[in-house]
Amino acid sequence: MMQVRIARIFNTYGPRMCIDDGRVVSNFVAQALRKEPLTVYGDGKQTRSFQYVSDLVEGLMRLMEGEHVGPFNLGNPGEFTMLELAQVVQETIEPNAKIEFKPNTEDDPHKRKPDITKAKELLGWKPKVPLRKGLPMMVSDFRQRIFGDQKNPATTTTTSSTTA
Repeated sequence: MMQVRIARIFNTYGPRMCIDDGRVVSNFVAQALRKEPLTVYGDGKQTRSFQYVSDLVEGLMRLMEGEHVGPFNLGNPGEFTMLELAQVVQETIEPNAKIEFKPNTEDDPHKRKPDITKAKELLGWKPKVPLRKGLPMMVSDFRQRIFGDQKNPATTTTTSSTTA
């Protein structure tokens, strides 16, 4: 018999994401690093919640190793407006970054917030990494991939490969 588990995955961010994948966190981070304005659609009051990738992996592992089928919502219930997210990105990367408002798309939901009660109760899982702690780890990865390690050239080390 095939074993099945069902997870509903909410917005996840972290290192190794595609830089230009169109997701709001990677868009804001890439725009700020490139010194472009951060694009906020609509009035910026629509909310989203963001979980760091390690929290998602932990939730998926608990789900797969447990006996409960689900579905389980795996996400971070902490909400940020799009404007607040843009401001956190500014604080983290470029305090002088401009925010540019553009017309909202018609299908943009006003609110997305997972109810993780079932995951807490049955899997003993909840996200641990707050946005202000996870974002700098993503920024560091994006900075390296966009620019190489130009910011701290003194930390670059050369390694010789010798095999035994």
